[in-house]
This record gives sequence, C-alpha cells and structure tokens, in this order.
Amino acid sequence: MEPYGIMMGLILVLTPIICWFFTLHDKSMRTPFKAWGEVIHNQRYYLHAMGYIVIIRWKSITDTLNEPIKIQTGHWTGLVYSIEGDFTLHIQNFFANESLTSFLNFHYLFIYLFLIYVTTVYFAYTGDRDMTDKVTLNYLLIYALAVPYYLFFNVEVTSSWIPGMDALLYHEGWYSVFYALHDPLDNAVPSLHVAIPFGIILLNYLHVKEKGGTMKEWKHYRYHVFVCANTLLFMFTILYLGIHWFIDIPLGLLVGGVGALFIHHLQPRLRNDYGGFFKGFTTRKVRRHVLIEGVVTLVMVTLILMAVNVQINTADERVSYQLGPEDSTFEIIQKFDPGDSVDTTVTNLHQSITIEVVVLMVESAPPAMENGSIDWSIMKTLGEHYTVAPNSTLALEIDAPKVYSLVVMHNPSTGEEDVVKVRVLNDYHEDLMWMALLLSMPSLWITGFVIHRLKRLKQHGRSLIDSTPSHIWENE
Repeated sequence: MEPYGIMMGLILVLTPIICWFFTLHDKSMRTPFKAWGEVIHNQRYYLHAMGYIVIIRWKSITDTLNEPIKIQTGHWTGLVYSIEGDFTLHIQNFFANESLTSFLNFHYLFIYLFLIYVTTVYFAYTGDRDMTDKVTLNYLLIYALAVPYYLFFNVEVTSSWIPGMDALLYHEGWYSVFYALHDPLDNAVPSLHVAIPFGIILLNYLHVKEKGGTMKEWKHYRYHVFVCANTLLFMFTILYLGIHWFIDIPLGLLVGGVGALFIHHLQPRLRNDYGGFFKGFTTRKVRRHVLIEGVVTLVMVTLILMAVNVQINTADERVSYQLGPEDSTFEIIQKFDPGDSVDTTVTNLHQSITIEVVVLMVESAPPAMENGSIDWSIMKTLGEHYTVAPNSTLALEIDAPKVYSLVVMHNPSTGEEDVVKVRVLNDYHEDLMWMALLLSMPSLWITGFVIHRLKRLKQHGRSLIDSTPSHIWENE
C-alpha cells in the first residue's frame, strides 16, 4: 500500500481511538453520536473541512512555483552551513540505529499529518467550539505564513549539503516516490513540523491563561501533553533524519508563535462574540491599519526583492549540492505540460573528480533505494547515464511531460576529503515571480497585523493576550 493510503487508513482508525482515550477521565465531554449532525451544522464545522481543502490547494499551487522561480531565488544553504557546520551530522551519527530510523520515518510523516487532523476532530468532539476554530486556523494560516520563506529563502535539506550525512527519509525506497512528488527538498527553513504543533501548544496556553485558569486544571490538559510530547520528538526527528537544520527549530517556533497570536486575536471576531465582524470599524481605524501594516508589508517585500537580487547576481558562484565520498543525491524536476520542457545544467565544480549523473522518472527509482540509501550500482542502470568531467557542465533537456523526473548525482571517489560541489540550474521557461509575491502577501500582512495589534494593546495598558476586539477596550 502507498504512503497516502496508509495515512488515510491511520486517520480513520486512530481518530476515534484518540478521542475515546483522551476523554476517559470525563465522559461528559463526549458529543453523543446522534448529536453530531446538529453540532456540525450549528457550529458551522463544515467550513473547517472546506478550509482544509483550501490549504491543500494553496500548498499545491505554492509547490508548483517553487522550482520554476528557483533559478532566480537560489538558496541560502551555504550561509546556514557556515553557522551550523556539521552539528546535525553528529546527531545522526551518535544516535544511528535502524529501528530508530524506521520508527522516526513513520512518525515524521504519518503522526504529523494525523496530529493536524485529529486535533480539530478532538476539540469538535468534546464540544469546544473556540479551540476547534483555533486549531483549524492554525494549520491553514501557519502554512500561509511560511510561504514567502519557502519560496524566497530556500535552504536545502541537510542530507543534500553536509558531506557524509544520510538522507534517512528521502532515500528510503517506500517513501522516496511520495516525497519526490510532494516535497522539493529545498524548503527546510522554517520547519512546519515544529511550527504547526507549537502553534497548537501556544493556542492552548493563550486560551487557558486568558480565561484565568491553569494548564493542569484544563479539561484538555492530557491532550495538550500529548501534543507537547510529539512536538519534542519532531524536533529530534527532523535533525536525525537528515532533513532540517537546527535553526529551523527556533524559526519554526517564531512562525508558529506569530500564527497563534494572530488566530487568538482574530477568532472572537470571526465568531461575532462581541458583535458583527465589522463592528467598530471606522475610516480612521482602517487608514491606520493600512498605513502601519502596509509599511511592515512593504519593508518585508523590499527584503525579499533584495534577497532575490543577491541570488541573481551571484548565480555563477552558486553551489547547489555538496557530495562527500560515494555520496549520491538528487534534484527533482517537477511535471510540466505537453509541449514544454525544462533545460537543466549540471556543473561539476571540482578540479579533478569526474561525477556521474542519471536521469529517470521518479517512479523508476525505488529499486535503487530498497536499503534506505541510494545503491548507485542499481541506480545507474535505471535511466540515462552520464559522466561530468571536472570543471565541466552537462546540458540536459527534460522533455517528458506530466511526470516528475530525478537528476541523480553521484561522487564515485573514495577519498575521505574528496568533497565535490555541484551546481544545478533548471530553466522552466516561465516567469512566475509575480504569482509567488502574490501568494506571499497574506503572510506579510499577518505579520504586520500581529506587530500592530501588540503595539496597540501595550499602548492601552492591556495584556498582550487580551483577545477582545479593540472597539471594546478603546471605548472604556
């Protein structure tokens, strides 16, 4: 069975188990089966389901932009590596264990996706309308917050850059096709495996503290601990499996924190708990919001354009991958329409080592990854095989439409110090920068709103976790 089928099966099986288990201490929290339809209708939970559909589509559109604009946006992996060095490699080597790897592979994909969905269902099942709203928005908006960082500040996964670090997840045959179709492997910063569950944790805390309670007394405390434990495990998993850098953790916490604050302050207005959604809006207020939040957005757009300009001007110096002795890694070429093609250049930047390259469809690769790594002796028989001499460039035209392709690179050297730097540039013949900027605007505005909101609360001497709309306290 494919990973997607397993994921859906887990959701169906584990969701009722989780809801049952975390309500054992207080069965009165449970919504009777015969009341489900009425609750879904009265609380408009069908809108929550529609929200998940929207964000899945949003993610799909974002992923289609990532690769075509990458020739302009480049990546910042070298900068991150210059700060962190081989820190994550040491973690992987210290804890290396086949059983641990198998467990964490499962946890990274299935438990993460399951946690996103089951949290909404759990709060709805226990009749907590506000938390149901908040955790649903958490998934929708935190992903939206991450869009400009994924598109304009790419960072390659650690296993594509740190020589000797294994891609324990991406080079596992059973998972490899799934990830190649859903993950460009160059959006490591920030980690949504940290941002989204941390957003849930912070929303729980803000909700309880604003009501004057304590976490241990909260009826959902047991489920809160469950989310906290999994979040800590995610932090270790993303480092161990050769996916994320350490910096992804604090940046993930930051993105999750901004999203949680926005949701916490927005949700009462969405539910009309203090009057209509637009109650208290005045021309003066709207102008103030447009000015302050617009300035924050403009500053962030300027930073994005400056970053892109730096990458364009240094394209000839760009290094895409670093391959240690006998290392293999791959570049993903996303699918395109019939009649189109992608021009790919692979430049070997080493002075004396010849590298090997294989081009093949994603679905053809698993036989070379059955042991959790790329078996080059098998891989080079599965597609078109090339060699790239030192300081030379291989020009390829990828013209197979409607399929994802891999450009797999291999350093055949066995010398301990023989690290090969490779540059890969893909020209999709599309100018999609305008769309990337457009999809980034919600993130930039949300950030501006949170900064403005916290500033106004402080000016009025109110708690930073006060979620009442401003027209209530500005008139007091």
